[in-house]
Amino acid sequence: MKSLYIKYVVMTIGIMMISSIIAFLLCNIYYHQALKPDNDQKNTEIAQSIAAYIKQNPDLQLNDYLENISQVGYQLYLVDSNGEDTLYGAPFRDTALPDTTKAFVLAGSTYHGIAEFPNQTFVTGFFANELQNTIGVPISYQGEDYALFIRPDIKLLFNEMHFLFAWLLLLTITLSIIMVIFSTKYLVKPIGRLTKATKELADGQFDVELHTKRQDELGKLTNSFAMMAAKLEQADAMRKEFISNISHDIQSPLSNIKGYTNLLEDDSLDKLERNEYITIINGEITRLSSLTRQLLLLASLDHDQDILKEKRYSVSEQLKELIRHYQWLIQEKNIMLSYSIPDIDIVGDPSLLNTVWDNLLSNAIKYNKPNGSIIIQAEKTASTIIIRFEDQGIGMSPEEMERIFDRFYRADMARTRTIEGSGLGLAIAANVVKLHNGKLNVTSKPNVGTVFTVTLPNSSKAEHT
Repeated sequence: MKSLYIKYVVMTIGIMMISSIIAFLLCNIYYHQALKPDNDQKNTEIAQSIAAYIKQNPDLQLNDYLENISQVGYQLYLVDSNGEDTLYGAPFRDTALPDTTKAFVLAGSTYHGIAEFPNQTFVTGFFANELQNTIGVPISYQGEDYALFIRPDIKLLFNEMHFLFAWLLLLTITLSIIMVIFSTKYLVKPIGRLTKATKELADGQFDVELHTKRQDELGKLTNSFAMMAAKLEQADAMRKEFISNISHDIQSPLSNIKGYTNLLEDDSLDKLERNEYITIINGEITRLSSLTRQLLLLASLDHDQDILKEKRYSVSEQLKELIRHYQWLIQEKNIMLSYSIPDIDIVGDPSLLNTVWDNLLSNAIKYNKPNGSIIIQAEKTASTIIIRFEDQGIGMSPEEMERIFDRFYRADMARTRTIEGSGLGLAIAANVVKLHNGKLNVTSKPNVGTVFTVTLPNSSKAEHT
């Protein structure tokens, strides 16, 4: 029974059967505890009214009267003091009745056989066609004492209802099973489609079609699966792009190193040319080394949550030191830099956060316009520390901003082809900020400028542990 469809059908039918049995048992208990005493009392009153009518009408024909009573839905058993008995109406299935019971009623007492009938099943209680399951009352007729035992003729009174309820029960069970079979197929069908889609996804087919109009949990699951497939397709595309980019970024300097190394083997080179080639080779080695360090740092940020070495330090001094470090490049490009950095202490990893500031400032310089400007601002609120890097550079389009934090992505390669970079800096910066429970946001307009905003919590998680 591996199929969920079969399991669900069997389980539902099983629940129906178990529920029916439990309901039957509860109804049986209710009958014995409540209905049976009431039924006994009701039939006792009827039997006593018959006895009173016979006593008040001594001239009636007793046999004819009891025969008439039997025809309206009762079974009667009459016994006199000599032990002679007469049956009126439908026969009893079991006519066993102790002589002591007959003598008990002949002596003037009432026999409550319905109330005292053994607490067995519902069928042998209410429907038991036995002489013991009767009400016995004493009667006097023309100076003689009799014992009259009476019970409703269930077959006569409820025979049609028996068939009605039997058909009702049979049709209910049959229709319930049919509806369970079809409704279960309706419920399980989306799971089958999801299973098929999962196998396709495992084979690398990301363009799975899972259209659904359902609003229930299965509909939500289907929509979530479709979103997951789309994200996996995007991740796979990014992975392929990542491999392509890193292969290019590694192969290019290696090719340059190989080419210039071959040139150095030429003995006719003068010293100036040789030193120029060596400088280029060293530059390419530095480029490879920087790329390797960035990849290692990115891998550490992805997988090692204990990479943070947090401590309290002055982020203001760190930013000012960074500005001093780039002062020569800022002056060389004739960029006006202004900053508003009050004294702010922060709890974080100084080395990793310096990587963030370094990347944002170097990008602001790289992508700036001639005679442009850079504004650096820092402010502290009750719960956050906000640091902004604003430039008047080439800016970015909305499409570029959506991918700016992707690894190896370079905005508009045609415009930035002369600018060196691995495309990993902003990805590293975003991961570092996220690791510090902060956010890195960007706003930009083409040919207007870009603003990067770093928002960090005023106190880090290290202070709460």
